[in-house]
This record gives sequence, C-alpha cells and structure tokens, in this order.
Amino acid sequence: LEDALYVYQDSQLAWEKGDFDTALATLDDAYSLILKLNLPPDSSLIQEKNDLRLLIAQRIQEIYASQLTAVGNNHQTIPLVENEHVENQIKRFQNAERKFFEKSYKRSGLYMQMILEELRKAGLPEELAWVPLIESGFQVRAYSRARALGPWQFISSTGYRYGLKRDRWIDERMDPIKSTKAALKYLNDLHSHFGDWTTALAAYNCGEYKVKKVIRNQRFNYLDNFWDLYLMLPRETASFVPRFIATLLIVNDPEKYGFNLPTPDTPLEFVRLPMNSPIRLSSLSKAMGLKEDVLSSLNPELRHGATPGYEYVLRVPLGFAEKAMIALNTLPTWIPPEATYRIHRVRRGESLSLIAQRYRTSISSIARLNRLRRVDLIKSGQRLKIPVRGRSYASSPPPKLVKEGEKLIYIVRRGDSLYKIASAFSTTVGKIKKDNSLESDALDVGQKIVIQSSIPQGATIYTVRRGDSPSRIANKYGMNLSILLSLNSLNYRSKIYPGQELWVVPKKQGSN
Repeated sequence: LEDALYVYQDSQLAWEKGDFDTALATLDDAYSLILKLNLPPDSSLIQEKNDLRLLIAQRIQEIYASQLTAVGNNHQTIPLVENEHVENQIKRFQNAERKFFEKSYKRSGLYMQMILEELRKAGLPEELAWVPLIESGFQVRAYSRARALGPWQFISSTGYRYGLKRDRWIDERMDPIKSTKAALKYLNDLHSHFGDWTTALAAYNCGEYKVKKVIRNQRFNYLDNFWDLYLMLPRETASFVPRFIATLLIVNDPEKYGFNLPTPDTPLEFVRLPMNSPIRLSSLSKAMGLKEDVLSSLNPELRHGATPGYEYVLRVPLGFAEKAMIALNTLPTWIPPEATYRIHRVRRGESLSLIAQRYRTSISSIARLNRLRRVDLIKSGQRLKIPVRGRSYASSPPPKLVKEGEKLIYIVRRGDSLYKIASAFSTTVGKIKKDNSLESDALDVGQKIVIQSSIPQGATIYTVRRGDSPSRIANKYGMNLSILLSLNSLNYRSKIYPGQELWVVPKKQGSN
C-alpha cells in the first residue's frame, strides 16, 4: 500500500508538469500494485486499499478532463484509434453506406459553419461538429425508432432538460441552431462526468445511465479507456464511437480512403423577423415570391408549416424582410384543423371496453381508428387514438353570414373547421371542399366559403336575443321544436347564446 501511495504521488508531480502520458502510466502502475495486494477479509487495511483505488480512478478522470478540454493545445482531443472496429465502419462507409455518407457530407455545409462557431464559443473540440452526420445525416427532421428527433437526435426528455421547447406549434429539437447549443451543453456535461470524449460520445448516444451501469458492473468498477467497455455496450451504441472515428478519418483524408467527396451545400443567409400570429408558410411564401421549401428549411421546428399563435421569431432569406413584413400585414390568420382524436396510453389492467367507457365512445370506433384486428389484444404502454366528439355550433361563437346575389357566403372565424361549418349548415365536408375547390381542410380567418346546403327554401336567419330558448324561438315562428333543432344541428341539451344566428322557417313557409 505504501509503494502504491508513493507511485500515486509521483503521478501527481507528472500531471503538474503537464506530462499527461507519464502521469497516466504511473497511475496504472499504482493500480497494478493494489491488485497484487491480497488481504484477509478482516484486515483493517481493506478500507485503505479501497480508498486508494477510488483516488486513482478519480485522478485518471481528472487528468483526461484537463488534458482533453485544454483550449488551444496540440494534444489530440479525440484519439483517432484505427482498430478493427473502426476499420469495419470505414468499410461500411466505403461500400453499403457510401451514398449515405456522401449525401450527409454534402448536407453538412448547411450547418457546419454555425456548429463550428458554437463549438469555439464553448471551447469544445471542433471534431464534435461531425456528430450529426452519424446521428441524423445532418437531416433536421430525422426521427428514430427510439423517438429521437432532429439533427442531434434528442429524445423529448433530454431536450426538455437542456431547454428545447416543444408544444403543439413547434419542436425545437428540429431547430438546427437551438438544438446545437443544447447538444454542446449536454456533451460538455458528459465529458465533465466521464473524463474522456469517447466515453462521453457513447453516453450521448445511449444515455449516461446505461454507460454508468456498464462501468458499475465491471469487476473493479474502474475505467481508464473507452475500449474497456466497448463490447459491453448496447450494439447500436457500441458501433457509434467507431463510426464517429471512421467519419473523422475519412473527412480528414478522403483520398486515402477512396472518397471524392462532393462540395458541401452553401448555407442560406437569413434575417430574423418577430411576429405573434399564426400564418401559413405556404401563403407567406406565395406572397413573398418564394418557393415554399425555402421558409420551411429555414424554420424546420414549425410542426404544421405555420407560425405559432404567440410571439415567435421567423427566419426569412436575406433581402426578403421588407416583402415579408408587407405580406404579414395583409395575410389572414391561419386556423389549424381541429384534432379528430386524442392519444391514450394503455395502463396495466385496462381493457378496450373500459377505455371506451371512460371517453364516452364505442369499442368499434376505437378499433376502427387504430385498425385493431382483435379488440382483446391491447398491451400496457400501447398508444391508442381516441375519437374526439364533435361540438355543435351552439357552443361556439355565432356564425357570420352574408348574401352575395343568390349564394350564401360564410365568413370563417377563429376556431372554425370544415366539420363545424358542415354540421351547422346540414351539409358535408366533401361538398364544401368541392364547391370551393379546397385542396385541404385548412382555413384562414376571414376566408369566404360558399355554402350549398340542405337548408329549406324560405328559411331565414334569426339572431338569438337575451332570454331566448330553442322552444321559445320555435313557438315564435310556429315551428316544430325538433325541426328547429335538426335544421341547426342542435339537440335538446344544446345551449344557445345572445348573438348566435339560427335558421328558422316562418309558419307560412313551413309545415310538419
């Protein structure tokens, strides 16, 4: 033990002089001395042995951390080891995955300059800029089986930990700038914890807890080299680090490995434009004279091709800011289509009948929406789509109607959907889309919709007043209550509100 302690102190002197290799070699000698020490189970020296072993392990991590994070030194931050695992990945890139590698390299040009700038600001190795090639092929909308999303492949929980926002409008995991900043914070934290970049990269790919578990399960609970735990990692993670090193070797010397790499894409310059209302990118692109994919590629975090209904900074191409501002002042606010289902995660012990009862729907409706062949085979953790019950117009703001010649024109309001409008006028979504040449269900506030409904001839519009009820209105016009309700897609429990517009048929025009 005394010899091991003296050797440990020698490593301290070497570290202080900046001789990292000697310091690490000396620590290995100290650890070897400890392993040779056989003590009886009741020895009072066992605790001292364990304490020194832990000191050595911690010192190795500290040396790696100081060695690899030193900004501006000539020490290779990520060792480019060419072992059999790395060579296997090089062969894959040379053959089966050659097109993937070349396309990913070409795409890297869109983001490489930005990523390198962020790495320099953070004082991190510039080699880390190639992580997205392995994770996503530099595709901002890449989505994995593990539900990781974006160029840096964040799962939602890790994205949340590092400040990436996700709601019904946006998912910042797809924002190349914000996700890059988050990824570098995560990588820096992992490096601080594990002490070397190869282990940190493995933890980035599969999560730090899995790597910790592998290290804990080793006989000596001790790690001074990534390749010590390589074969014990999950298969996908085990290949991640060799793939990354293979990528660095190829991009550093493509000719050596038989590559004639394409010219990287040029990043699109942009300016930022603050806004605070939902606008469809397709409408804005048309008004600005742009191809739709230009705004979409600059703002990939927008989940529905529209800006959110709150304060948001839109990226527009350089030189188009003035056109964008003019368009934003004239374009109508966009209304997203109303969701027709919600998601339910099956819990242990739940059946389809219990779920249907809870959401006041039918087993057949859930089975049909989820394409279930057998209603008795659902699993705990399974995600099911649950039909959303449609709302009648009685619970919405009153519809606004105008007449243009012989046509009935409906003016779209916030919260409207084609389903709501069709229900209100006793027609179908398909008929409205056909009559108005609509290609999708999306609507804009203020948009005019031609209505060719089954409203009977002679019907007129009545504006509900304070104190009115469906039965009182029916009596006023000499109508059967059931006809009034049917005509306006109401039922006996529906509520009506002052200002709401209802169809009525005066007595002289209608009969039972």
